[in-house]
Amino acid sequence: MAYLYVKSLHLIFIITWFAGLFYIVRLFIYHTEALAKDEPNRSILSDQLGIMSKKLWYIITWPSAVLTIFFGTTLIIIQPNWLQQPFMHVKLFFVLLLFIYHLACHKIYVQLQQGVAKHTSIKLRIFNEIATLLLFAIIFLIVLKNEINWIWGTLGLVSFAILLMIAIRLYKKIRQK
Repeated sequence: MAYLYVKSLHLIFIITWFAGLFYIVRLFIYHTEALAKDEPNRSILSDQLGIMSKKLWYIITWPSAVLTIFFGTTLIIIQPNWLQQPFMHVKLFFVLLLFIYHLACHKIYVQLQQGVAKHTSIKLRIFNEIATLLLFAIIFLIVLKNEINWIWGTLGLVSFAILLMIAIRLYKKIRQK
């Protein structure tokens, strides 16, 4: 019974972690665009987006990441045989990539809090899709529990990524009109 409670908490914090990651990069995009505006809009928007980002990052996203890892580790302690299954190794690799993505977001967060935009909004829009790809990979791996299907899943993810890039370019053209 404890296993199901831990699994439920793990899933809840995965969802809130991804929600935070999806939204924080949207705020990065808006913040980057705000820094390109003239005063007083620049200061007003930048200050407000900085406050929103800080609350999202430290109240939702970071705690969710820590709790996801805590409850995921607890699940592995409860079910150590999962570590003997190859699909779990691949899944944990994607979780590692997700955490690296999270740290990259933290670096961008710190830069924007200092008023420095090192990335264009279009690059951030593309960067935003990395979390989507990781979400797909992790969910398919844990549901299918099969590393062979992961190969087909990877091909699907690459195709999905190409479609996302095309959609981003189309969106950019529509916005420019």
